[in-house]
Amino acid sequence: MSIRLKLVGAWILGLGVLAAPIHVASGRGSSGHARSIRPAARHGVDVRAVRLWAGPDNTRIVLDLSGSAQHSLAVLANPERVVLDVPGARLGAGARAPAALGAIKQVRMATQPSGELRIVFDLAHSIRAKSFLAQPNRQYGYRLVIDLGGAAAADTPVKVEHARPDARDLIIAIDAGHGGEDPGAIGKNGTREKDVVLAIARALAQRVNGEPGMRATLTRDGDYFVPLRDRMRRARAQQADLFVSIHADAIRDRSVDGSSVYILSPRGATDEASRWLAERENASDLIGGVSLDDKGDVLASVLLDLSQSASLSASQVAAEQVLHQLNQVGEVRKPQVQQARFMVLKSPDIPSMLVETAYISNPQEERRLRGAAQQSKLAAAIHQGLRAYFYADPPSGTRIAELAVAGTPRQVSAGTARGAGG
Repeated sequence: MSIRLKLVGAWILGLGVLAAPIHVASGRGSSGHARSIRPAARHGVDVRAVRLWAGPDNTRIVLDLSGSAQHSLAVLANPERVVLDVPGARLGAGARAPAALGAIKQVRMATQPSGELRIVFDLAHSIRAKSFLAQPNRQYGYRLVIDLGGAAAADTPVKVEHARPDARDLIIAIDAGHGGEDPGAIGKNGTREKDVVLAIARALAQRVNGEPGMRATLTRDGDYFVPLRDRMRRARAQQADLFVSIHADAIRDRSVDGSSVYILSPRGATDEASRWLAERENASDLIGGVSLDDKGDVLASVLLDLSQSASLSASQVAAEQVLHQLNQVGEVRKPQVQQARFMVLKSPDIPSMLVETAYISNPQEERRLRGAAQQSKLAAAIHQGLRAYFYADPPSGTRIAELAVAGTPRQVSAGTARGAGG
């Protein structure tokens, strides 16, 4: 049985009346300390739109800006609200206060006598807030992003219980990439990556839940954004046995097609190990009861290395099985499992893979991705790869291990996989 780590405890930010801003961003996230605000640019910045996205446990606010801007953010109580000041900014002609959504009951916007644009978000309950300024990319210009959440915010450790029942189900964490205000790649005909990968993730979850001895958990089950590291934490909170992230990328050359499967690179593993060792007071236990925070540097490093090595080895084997099955239902761009430093693959104790199902930038693949038949075929291929992996080496104490001993068939023919989209 592989060694697995778990995060224990929760970091709690005290809520109450905050007289000073808790966060001031200037292009990247801050440590939470208030900083002085530089004078606004002479001509100011236009706020072109204010958009809201809500998930089950977080709400994201996005301000579309005409350029870079300084800002201050304060969380206040009695009544609960978030106050955003943007010096020198003005509301664009089309900017309107959005309707209530998620934790936000009302949005109020006005220009202060000092010349600052003030936006107040009245809240339904207490929250934590983080903000950052996003630089322009292919889809968007400058954006000021504010994330509102509770105990499951992006930088909060998640408590994981030790106890697991005998003859338990395997838990597969399925991660639909992007979501909410992040559409991911967009095809020539307007197909959004976030939509097709959610459809594939749901189809995969349905197949996993229909498999005796397996149970699926989705990191998102709707059109909302989940921070990358929070996707990992949600999988760990569910004690997932495997994590698979679903994507459909774009590339400048529209003729490129085919699927690819990635696992974490050695460099990515090294970076994550350094983070865990630096913060091991928040990563105190291995599943099985072994504590990291009371170990010396050398022993903690050895234990973490053992866990990562086992996880990466399992990731490679599982990814090879999935890639093999994808090759049965369509083109595979790269015949070997690839390695990358994707954030969502960095769990040191959960075998993880990222599946690029197709290139949405390819017009033919975009058209197929829009259809339920192709989505179902891709989900079936991933499911069969996972099934083959677990039946080849079932974890002890699981229903799959019992079923394997009883002689349950381990493989499904390529013809069955091909016809799964009907």
